[in-house]
Amino acid sequence: MTSLPDRFRTAARGAGATAADADLDSAANYLLTRWTEPQRHYHDVSHLTAVLDVVDRFAELAPHPDRVRLAAWLHDAVYDPKALGDANERDSAEFAEGLLVTLGAPDEVAADVARLVGLTAGHATEDGDPDGELLCDADLAILAADDERYAAYTAAIRREYAHVPDGDFRAGRSRVLHELLKLPSIYRLEPIRAAWEARAQANLTAELELLA
Repeated sequence: MTSLPDRFRTAARGAGATAADADLDSAANYLLTRWTEPQRHYHDVSHLTAVLDVVDRFAELAPHPDRVRLAAWLHDAVYDPKALGDANERDSAEFAEGLLVTLGAPDEVAADVARLVGLTAGHATEDGDPDGELLCDADLAILAADDERYAAYTAAIRREYAHVPDGDFRAGRSRVLHELLKLPSIYRLEPIRAAWEARAQANLTAELELLA
C-alpha cells in the first residue's frame, strides 16, 4: 500500500513542485503532525485519507487531479474548532500557497490550490470548475455514508465542539445542515451525484430531525 508521504510526493511532483524528495517528504510528515493534533476527532488522518481516496477514484473527472490532491492535503491544515467563521479555511489557504511556493510549485499552481482550499468553507463552486467540484464532493463524501459511519461522524463532530453548550451546538449544526440542503445539490459531479445524492439528503434530513 502506498504511504501517505508517497502520495503527497507524487501529487506535488505531478503539480510541478521542484523541491528534493526529502523536502517533499518532510512537508508531508509535517502536515501529518497537523492532521493528528489532539483537537481533531473527525478532521484527522482518516478524513484526509478518505478525501484522497475519493479524489483518486474520480480523478478522471478533473483536469488537474494533482492540484485537487494537494488541496485535499491542505484543506484542513489549520483546524481550530474554536475559530470563527471561515478562519480555518482562509488560514489553510494562505498556508497552502506559501508551502507550495516553498516546495518549488509554480506560482499559478500554488494560487490555484489555495483557491481550491478556500472553496471548502461553503462548498459552493462556480460553473466550469470540475477541480473545485471534485474537492468539495470528496470533502462531503461522508454525508452519504451508511447509518453506522454517519453516526460515528456526527459523534466525532460533537467531540470537536465539546466546548459548545448543547443548545448552541444544535442551533449551529442545524444551520450548517440547512445551508448544505440549500445548495442546488450536495454533490456537483454527475457520477458522484447519481451515486450519493439521495443517501446524503436522507442523512442530513434525519439528523435535522434529531437536532430539532
